[in-house]
Formats: sequence, structure tokens, C-alpha cells
Amino acid sequence: MSDELVPAADQSHMRASDADRERIAQVLHKATAEGRLDIHELDERLGAVYAAKTYGELVPITADLVLSGMPQPTMVPMSPQHQPVVSDRVVGGEPGSAVSVAFWSGVNRKGQWVVPRMHNAVAVMGGIEIDLTHARFAEQEVTISCFAFWGGVEIRVPDDINVNVDGFGFMGAFEDHAPGRRHIPGAPTVRITGLAIMGAVEVKGPKKKKSSILRELLE
Repeated sequence: MSDELVPAADQSHMRASDADRERIAQVLHKATAEGRLDIHELDERLGAVYAAKTYGELVPITADLVLSGMPQPTMVPMSPQHQPVVSDRVVGGEPGSAVSVAFWSGVNRKGQWVVPRMHNAVAVMGGIEIDLTHARFAEQEVTISCFAFWGGVEIRVPDDINVNVDGFGFMGAFEDHAPGRRHIPGAPTVRITGLAIMGAVEVKGPKKKKSSILRELLE
């Protein structure tokens, strides 16, 4: 099948898949890393990407990047088992908060936040959810240090970063539910460490879209 990047005119009305949107998002992240886009343009275009419903709406978002020599991804969906894992994560930016504290409460940290070099997550009879799916990283290597006492910390990690988990559970659990990851050259590395006492720290993969779950059930 051809690797030409712009879908035929009669395909512009076709519905775009989640994989199509993610491939366009990767082009935008790479363009930002190379200085072709600034952070504000990245945020604006990512919003347009995730709001797009058809191929025709996706193509203009990277049209000027294609002209500058950056190829636009094919719109032909690939099966998940054949998709290469690549990372165009943006490293740098103003670091976000260095602390997440939940004391008899809950904290949810997600979206396009910048993970600092060291982030401390403390859950005491409370819960913390940290989602790195759309995060940027202040440095190439960052650490999330967790402490859970009668509480829980859940960390969602995407497939295009490197993750090292080495915490300890005492009458509790410090668990990696997505082991066996392969190393991705050039991708940011997140070390997740700490201690769970009568509590739990859980590292999980990205949340599955409803469409992905449905496909799995039908296969």
C-alpha cells in the first residue's frame, strides 16, 4: 500500500480513528521539539486534532509542516500489533508542582502538565491519581516518589516513555501492572519508587478507549 500522506479527495469525509489522531499528534510533538511550533501553537493544534472527526479535518492541521519537509502520517489504520512504538515527547518547559498530597481526600493530576525532575506523591488515608498520558517532562529523566499509608496512588503511563518501577510494599502493595515494556531510544524515562504501608501504589498502562475494548470483545 502506498505511503503517500494525503488521503484521496473521496476519502476526506471518512471517519478518522484514534490511531489517525495519535499519529497526527506525534507529528505536532516532533515539530515542537524541532522548533517548528511553539507551545501555544502545539496546544491549539492538539485541540483541533482531538476534536477532528474526519480525515479532511486532520489534513490541514499539519499542511504547513508537510510543505516544510516533514512527512504527514498515512491515514490508513494499522493493526495494533504492527504499529511501531515511537516517542516524540516534548522535554522541557516550566516544571509543574513538585508535590501531590491527599490526606483524607483525593488528588487527580492529568492533562498536559510538566512533570518536574522530582515529584512526591503522598497519600494518607486518601487517593492520588497521576496520569502521564499527555504529560511533558522537565528533564529527560524524572522520578515520582510515592508514599501510601492506608491510601493509594495510581499512576497511568503511556506506551511511548520508558518506565522503571522499584518501590516496596510493607503489608501493602507496590505493583507494576504493565511489565515487559521494551526500551524506547530517546524517550523520557520515569522512575517510580517509594513505599506503600497498608496501602497500594499501582502503575498501569494507558486507559483503553471504549472502541478498543469493543474490538477485543469481538475478536
